[in-house]
Amino acid sequence: MPPFCPLSHYASVCLSTLPSNITKPKSQNTERKARRKGHHFMMTEEHKVEAETEAQVAIHPDVLETIFSYLPLIHLLPASRVSKSWNAAAFSSLRFNKTKPWLIVHTQNIRAPHATTAIAYDPRSEVWLQIHQNLPTRHVSALRSSNSTLLYVLIPSKFSFSIDPFHLTWRHVKPPAVWRTDPVVALVGHRIVVAGGACDFEDDPLAVEIYDINTRTWEKSESMPATLKGSAASTWLSVAANTKTMYVMQKMSGVTHSFNPSSKIWSGPYNLRPDRNIYFSVIRFRVDSLIMLGFLGDPENPNGMKVWELSGESLEFCKEIGMMPKELVEKLKGEGPSFSSVIVNSMADIFCIYNPEEPEELVVFEVGHKGLCRWGSLKNAAVSDRGMVAERMVLTCSDVGLGDLGRAVWSGQGSFTVI
Repeated sequence: MPPFCPLSHYASVCLSTLPSNITKPKSQNTERKARRKGHHFMMTEEHKVEAETEAQVAIHPDVLETIFSYLPLIHLLPASRVSKSWNAAAFSSLRFNKTKPWLIVHTQNIRAPHATTAIAYDPRSEVWLQIHQNLPTRHVSALRSSNSTLLYVLIPSKFSFSIDPFHLTWRHVKPPAVWRTDPVVALVGHRIVVAGGACDFEDDPLAVEIYDINTRTWEKSESMPATLKGSAASTWLSVAANTKTMYVMQKMSGVTHSFNPSSKIWSGPYNLRPDRNIYFSVIRFRVDSLIMLGFLGDPENPNGMKVWELSGESLEFCKEIGMMPKELVEKLKGEGPSFSSVIVNSMADIFCIYNPEEPEELVVFEVGHKGLCRWGSLKNAAVSDRGMVAERMVLTCSDVGLGDLGRAVWSGQGSFTVI
C-alpha cells in the first residue's frame, strides 16, 4: 500500500471487512429527526459532502481502533484525516500498539556539495521509509551525531544543529570560541554542551562551552577534568545525557565523569568496570537510568556483550540486565579480522548497535518494564549493493508520534515513501 493513498481507499478497505448493517447514514438520520421535530432542514452542499463522508465511515469506534492498531504509522496518518471520528480512533488506537522511537540513517557524500539523504526505520510498524526534504539543507562539512536526537555540523565559521525528529529544520549560529575538530557534543535540556576536541594550537584542549538554545548565547564553563586530557575527543569518549546531566566515559578504561551544565561543575571519576573482561564500553540513557554496554574478551576474539543498569550518586549500584546472543555478536563483527569499536544510538527503551566497519547489519534491543532485554537484528536499508563508497553514515534516534508525522507532511517540509 503506498504511504498516502486516497482517503476513500481507507474507508472502502475498512468497510469491506465489516457487516453491511454496521454503518448508519448520519445524514438521513439527522434529516429525519429534524422533520419529526418540525424544524426546517436545509443542507448546504458542504454539509452534504461532510454528511456523506460521515455516512460512509460511521464505524463503531472500538472496531476502528482495532483496525487502526494494525496499520503502520505512516498509513495511519491519512486515515486520521478522513473525519473527526476516524481522527479520534487513530490516536486512541496507539494505546494498543504504542509508538516507538525511530532510527534515522543519514548518508552524506564525502565530496562537495556533500549531498545528504535520510531513511528511517519505524520499529512499531517494522518498515523502512525514505525521508524527502522539500527544502534540503546544504552542508559544507561532515554531519555528526550525539547518538540520540541531536544532529550537527561544526566548522570554524558556524555551528549548525537540528533537534526536530526528522531533521527537516536547522538552526545556524555562531561557532564556539575555541576551534575544535573532534569535540564531545551533547544536548542537555535546553543547552548544547561542546567539550574537548580542541585543535593542537588552542591553549586549553579541555575547554568546555555551552550554547543556550533559549537565549541563543554561548558561555564558557569549567574545563574537563585533567584525567581526560589524553582522550578528550569523541573518538575516545562515550557520552550520555538526559535533561540535567551529561556523562562522559573513556571507552577503553571505563573512567567516567559527570557534568551539570546548570552549576557548570564536573564530578567523578567513577570506575565503571563491573566485569574485568570488558575491553570496550559505551554509555547511554534510558529515560533517567544510565545504561552501559560492555564487550567482553578482546578485539580479535570477542566472546559476548553485556548490558548493565547503573544507579546511585556515584554509580556504585550496578545490575546486569541482558547479554547479546552469540549469533548477533557474530553478525556485528562481520568478516573483519577484529572488532574494536561500535556505535550505539538510543532513545527511551530502544537501543541500536552497529559496527562502522560492517554497517550492513544493525542489532536492536529493547529494555522492557522489568529491565529485561529483547534482542533482534535488521538489514541496514541505507547500505545498497554499491556499498558505502564515497559516503559517510550517521545515525540518530527520535521519538516520533502521529502528530510529528502530520506536522512534517502538512507543513510541506517533508514527505515519506515506504521503501
